[in-house]
Amino acid sequence: MTDQQAADPAAAGPRIALRAEESTPWHPPRPRPAGRPNVLVVLLDDVGFGQLGAFGAEIETPNIDRLAAEGLRYNRFHVTAMCSPTRAALLTGRNAHAVGVGFLADMPTGYPGYSGRIPRSAATIARTLRDQGWSTMAVGKWHLTPRNDRSAAGPYDTWPLAQGFEHYYGFLHGDANQWTPTLYRDNSPIEAPRTPEQGYHLTEDLVDQALRMVRDQKHAAPEKPFLCYFAPGVGHAPHQAPKEWIETYAGRFDDGWEALRERVFARQVAAGVVPEGTELSPRPDWIQAWEELGDDERRLYSRYAEAHAGFISHFDHHLGRLFAGLEELGIADDTMIVLTSDNGASAEGGRHGSLNEHRFGFGVADSLADNLAAIDEIGGFGAYNHYPWGWAWAGNTPFHLWKRYSWLGGTRVPMILKPAGGSADAGAVREQWCHVVDLAPTILEACGVVPPATVDGVAQQPLAGASLLPSVRDGAVSPARETQYFETLGSRSIIHQGWKATTDHLSLGVDDEAMISGSRDFATDTWHLFAPDDFAEQHDVAAEHPERRAELERLWWAEAEANDVLPLTDGLYGHLGGLEPALWPIRDRVVMVPGASPAVDEVVPSLAAGTLLEAEIEVPEGGGEGVLAAMGDWSNGWALLVRNGRPELLLNTTSTPYRVRATQTLAPGARVVGFRFLGAEGVGVLSVDGVEVARAGLPQGMGASGMQIGGGGLRLGHDAGFPVSADYVPPFAWTGRLRRVVFTGGCALAEADAVRLRASLAAE
Repeated sequence: MTDQQAADPAAAGPRIALRAEESTPWHPPRPRPAGRPNVLVVLLDDVGFGQLGAFGAEIETPNIDRLAAEGLRYNRFHVTAMCSPTRAALLTGRNAHAVGVGFLADMPTGYPGYSGRIPRSAATIARTLRDQGWSTMAVGKWHLTPRNDRSAAGPYDTWPLAQGFEHYYGFLHGDANQWTPTLYRDNSPIEAPRTPEQGYHLTEDLVDQALRMVRDQKHAAPEKPFLCYFAPGVGHAPHQAPKEWIETYAGRFDDGWEALRERVFARQVAAGVVPEGTELSPRPDWIQAWEELGDDERRLYSRYAEAHAGFISHFDHHLGRLFAGLEELGIADDTMIVLTSDNGASAEGGRHGSLNEHRFGFGVADSLADNLAAIDEIGGFGAYNHYPWGWAWAGNTPFHLWKRYSWLGGTRVPMILKPAGGSADAGAVREQWCHVVDLAPTILEACGVVPPATVDGVAQQPLAGASLLPSVRDGAVSPARETQYFETLGSRSIIHQGWKATTDHLSLGVDDEAMISGSRDFATDTWHLFAPDDFAEQHDVAAEHPERRAELERLWWAEAEANDVLPLTDGLYGHLGGLEPALWPIRDRVVMVPGASPAVDEVVPSLAAGTLLEAEIEVPEGGGEGVLAAMGDWSNGWALLVRNGRPELLLNTTSTPYRVRATQTLAPGARVVGFRFLGAEGVGVLSVDGVEVARAGLPQGMGASGMQIGGGGLRLGHDAGFPVSADYVPPFAWTGRLRRVVFTGGCALAEADAVRLRASLAAE
């Protein structure tokens, strides 16, 4: 017996005596939130204010529309202008910079607002609800883990399971090929359950997995509530969907983006999601007039829009299966559902759109002739497509600009909230301005959970948001908060007491600078001011209200300091000077053997740096054939393989294949097949047993940068998903024996070169 129990027999804990029958057991209390609501959060990707049917879209989304009819539409809901920051703000209820995710989590830096890691002082709603007895599950896009932490070596502290989720199924990166995604279950990489040829599509798979998780949990404990965070890749590029869904929209966009914007705007006003009297912003000069385009351009651009629309409608269909699953289990009415998007529609396809979005990163322009020749591939297996920015402008009707900017086109998105038990005002539009940081406190209040002061002994940062439940109950209630700042890539704005101030700052390297003019120096930024009743930022009243404009500018700087927004940058890679070094950097010599899971590109040495890639193999009679090592696919990847006994290196990063192939058949026995890119000469060299057997120059745009990214993970002795080239069909397993694959670079390669040179000179 403890001293405490002797002094106080009622004290918590067991009473221990010599014999069990003389002892008293004690069980620590555990939370049992029976009767509390389930929560389903659906977070779309790059879906603009005018791209869902319930918000006036041309795109048909009947299941989302039904959700809107059962719940409430918020027409002044705001997010950050980029994906990772919005996700961090949603899950934590704090401003993105204040939790280290002011930009893409892939690129962690030494600046507090851009560390790329949600700190322990900002527990997610998943962690909070899990601790209070909820089951927690995440399905789909994560994009909250720094690139150097996404390998099998971890660390795993930023992965979903370490952030409060008990189950995870999805992809960690910012986007995914919908046909052949790089998938993870919990903390492990896995292969997709089917091939594209067998009908696989990521959206369908994610819904299947979410349904399975919910069913499993409800079969085990029907009264236990759950949180399901469901984040599909829709509608981020690549816009890919089964052809029949794309064909549904054939001809629907042939009259162009101006006409589409006008149709959507008319529907929005009629539906009440845009107030009467709102003015539709004019087409900016940098967006081409549809009537000035040639027939081929119109045909191509329309197909891009059809693929995007089919992508979203296909998702809506499968989301309907998830809703039906809740109804089948009898829990639909007990489930609170929130549906929104992480930012406005994306203009990353540029002026002309792209058949392969990777070209943007490699500085390779799309060719109208090439894209027209491949028009039937758009949305299908052979494309990684993104529409032209005119469709992004139309997708954000009635607002200005798009993703990456703190104008409303980047930050105001559709939001639907259906409370558990339904709404007495079902189908109504709520006009209170609000922000993504308000969702966490809304969910916690609906679940009857108070945000904890400490978690694992760590004091918690206060929530930045406020619950929206008062507005759910009363459509006339005042907004829950007065002030919200915004910043993405130097584009800044702030809302205060309904007024909004927005800078004209435009980020570098994001758009065609010949088409867009704006401030490039933060000191010379112009702040525009918009009144509370100016729904679409149409009338700059800064000249009429200079004191208020100055007040909001001063307030933005105060909020920036309080939330770790500084230092500012307007370049995609502007913070890279402070980039965090890898905890486990790639060594100069990396040895990999068959039998492991696919290695992510972050741990595979870059061939662009001149790294020597060597496969040590046993060659059967006839030279053998098959993949020795492959990474990525025909949208972006490379493969070292043997065909008909002859080794070759295939490279494909911009949908333009490149190859170096030997003319001699491999001799049987132990061989080393190698490849090396010689940057100074601009050629790739293929070797066997250290002797050059072939070389070929690299086409423009497929040099060093084109060999950097692998995408689909490194596979040894076989391939999976799509091939790097149509010259082979996965798995195309190597018919001999693969002992190992060795990457040699840096000092190790220099030393090896010196040894080879000395041996060559000695032989002479």
